[in-house]
Amino acid sequence: MDTHQDFTIRRAVPADAAAIAEIYNGYVEKTVISFETEPVPVAEMAQRVADRLNRYDWLVAERQGRLIGYAYYGQFRTRAAYDHVVESTVYIAGDALGLGLGRRLYAELIQSARDKGFREIIGVIALPNDASEQLHERMGFVRVGHLPRVGYKFGRYIDVSFWQWSLPEAPA
Repeated sequence: MDTHQDFTIRRAVPADAAAIAEIYNGYVEKTVISFETEPVPVAEMAQRVADRLNRYDWLVAERQGRLIGYAYYGQFRTRAAYDHVVESTVYIAGDALGLGLGRRLYAELIQSARDKGFREIIGVIALPNDASEQLHERMGFVRVGHLPRVGYKFGRYIDVSFWQWSLPEAPA
């Protein structure tokens, strides 16, 4: 568990699902950042958390007892050759943006992925999203791809960029 500024970062539990869903569903309903088009019910979110905690990780940040952000990683693709790669996600409550919370969550998430033996982390960003692209760049991710018009939400097509973080190679 990490305490920084006035928030604490810890591993999520399924009981966090209501607060996670509240943050996430705001993005689902009002932005193109998530490609889901319907709010996620709390029970489904609890299952998503539980499923990821079996092999991967899900972190939450709290301030004064209130969940204000979360980050997780999970399976990137289903083929066995991708088993060393995970896809990451970070969401911050609107009133907690600008606190450096995204950087702290990502730092803890990257460390968790390293500790579990994952070598590559992929971030997928709906565009435009300057804040997320800047966060990924600050965290050492490299932009490795751009897919034009692959998403469709709110009556428009949305581009996506792919960002990759690689575990540094051990010195020879």
